[in-house]
Amino acid sequence: MSILSKILAGVGVAMLVAAAALAVAVSHNSACGTAPAGAINLPMKAAVQRCYGSPDVVHIENLARPVPADHELLIRVHESSVNPLDWHLMRGEPYLVRSQSGWDTPTHIQMGTDFAGTVEAVGKLVTRFKPGDEIFGTGDGAFGQYLRSRDDAALALRPADVSVEEAATLPVAGVTALQALRDRGALRAGQRVLINGAGGGVGTFAVQIAKAMGGDVTAVTNTGSLGLMRSIGADHVIDYTRENFTRSGIHYDLIIDLSGTQSLNDYRRALAPTGTYVLAGNTDKGRWLGPMAGFGVLMVESKFVNRKLLMVMAHIGVADLATLADLVHNGKIKPVIDRRYGLAQVADAIRYLETGHARGKVMVTVD
Repeated sequence: MSILSKILAGVGVAMLVAAAALAVAVSHNSACGTAPAGAINLPMKAAVQRCYGSPDVVHIENLARPVPADHELLIRVHESSVNPLDWHLMRGEPYLVRSQSGWDTPTHIQMGTDFAGTVEAVGKLVTRFKPGDEIFGTGDGAFGQYLRSRDDAALALRPADVSVEEAATLPVAGVTALQALRDRGALRAGQRVLINGAGGGVGTFAVQIAKAMGGDVTAVTNTGSLGLMRSIGADHVIDYTRENFTRSGIHYDLIIDLSGTQSLNDYRRALAPTGTYVLAGNTDKGRWLGPMAGFGVLMVESKFVNRKLLMVMAHIGVADLATLADLVHNGKIKPVIDRRYGLAQVADAIRYLETGHARGKVMVTVD
């Protein structure tokens, strides 16, 4: 063997060893820590995770109530809703999320994103809101009695005729559905739109928003949710356990995919010649890439086909929160709520959502 061959072989072995070591390090879950001892001034209850793992790592603890800085609000949380994001962060899976949430243990132990609540106090430089304002949006630590947020975050005033519970369903699921249909799918009145995975939180919003935009809506779901789909306005329903819509011979102007259960070739077969496919969710629970694997395949394949294959990664903003609240106000959408849990039952709420059987939103009453 030549010197060069030996060097290349050595480099190859070193790279394999490094890759294996990185894989072990990334996938390692440290033991859960314990809450610090001692009295807490102005305590509040919150759901926390001090390590990655199953819902068994979720505990309700007393934490110090946050104090808002000059550009921040202190918000008393009344209602929150559970999203797949919550269990992905809880488990630290796919491992890719740990690049943001902490490799070995979570860098931020409080849990929850969607909320509706009341402004309790404001920093001296806050002008958008005042104490007593009823607001909703997203914030770190929504499964807690209080959270702190910047005044320029994704927060909006809650209209009086939109209930606290309804408002708490809207941010992640509602905005994802809205942006998939309006921004990526460019849905127009009269077009045929199919929602694959229509029974979940995003899906139940997507069916209603598509109808409000004038679409002819086909909802694909399981046997037990067919009646629900009709009740929220679907023009046609398909039981995926009995029928494969990609082989029906019907072509759609827009397909919103919330499950990733078919191949891209199958989805293309169900599209009209000028149709658009939008991937807005994926049920893949792989530990390394999970749902991101589907997005990666889509990015590559979209470069080589003559159909619009797009994806949506929702960006929560004030304008879209207001749009959704207005749709609720005008009776165009009615949030579908499956189950309600108390703050002490956050682990059970996440465990139920993880099963994939939730119909609509899963709620957590905090206050």
